[in-house]
Amino acid sequence: MPLQSMTGFARREGSSGRHRWAWELRSVNGKGLDVRLRLPQGLERFEPDVRRLAAEFFSRGNLQISLSVSGGESAVEAVVNQAALTAVLNLREQLGDLVDPAPLKFDTLLAIRGIVDFREPEESETQRAALDDDILTGLKLALTDLREMREEEGGALCQILLAQVDTIEKLTGTVEADPSRGAAAIAERLAQQVALVMGNGSSLDRDRLHAEVALLATKADLREELDRLGSHIVAARDLLSKGGPVGRKLDFLAQEFNRESNTICSKSNAATVSAAGIELKVVIDQFREQVQNLE
Repeated sequence: MPLQSMTGFARREGSSGRHRWAWELRSVNGKGLDVRLRLPQGLERFEPDVRRLAAEFFSRGNLQISLSVSGGESAVEAVVNQAALTAVLNLREQLGDLVDPAPLKFDTLLAIRGIVDFREPEESETQRAALDDDILTGLKLALTDLREMREEEGGALCQILLAQVDTIEKLTGTVEADPSRGAAAIAERLAQQVALVMGNGSSLDRDRLHAEVALLATKADLREELDRLGSHIVAARDLLSKGGPVGRKLDFLAQEFNRESNTICSKSNAATVSAAGIELKVVIDQFREQVQNLE
């Protein structure tokens, strides 16, 4: 399954009968899936379907989904209020000679409020069902377009993240191969530190001295941190190759990367290792920023 970013835009429009409709979708970063709808008055019935379809296509992101529907040009039908017309004719008959006996003209009838009403023809259940089907089909197409855009950007982000993982691996190798991590270099530093302690006239007994030396040796050893960095690198590449909604897992790995680089910097007794550790922190921060954009 391809990686997806959480940003994208899509628009689909079409017509159904005398209606024109348009879907507009916008997606930005979010901790979970948050769907915000803007539907025309009277079309709130679409909300359950919209939320269901959005959840089928995406697992994370703030989605803004809006629908617009217009009636377009349509025929207008004249509806005669038969009861009102009958009442007018009866009244004319009752008045008899008090009114003009000439036949009522058509324009006179039109001028009487309530006799004739001009309105759009009512839609049948079949027409309404067809409109709903066309609008929901348009939504599915818009969601597909949005997913494709998010996947395209996700593919570009994947290449950036893989390059950053390569850099993290390279810097880890730099720390691994640094001469300061050699047995002779570590032994020399320990000897210097022990000599400094003993030279200050400290009255350490042999057991205490051994404990201090063991502590210094532990602080000088970066093996554990380097091994964990190596396992995190393998896990990051595996997630990126697997694809799908892996943003949260990669964000966790970024935190672990940062933890190990901080420890390396704090344990370092060599300027070259410190420099590599600082570069590691910079790349890891960049990695984590890019991960925030992934679903």
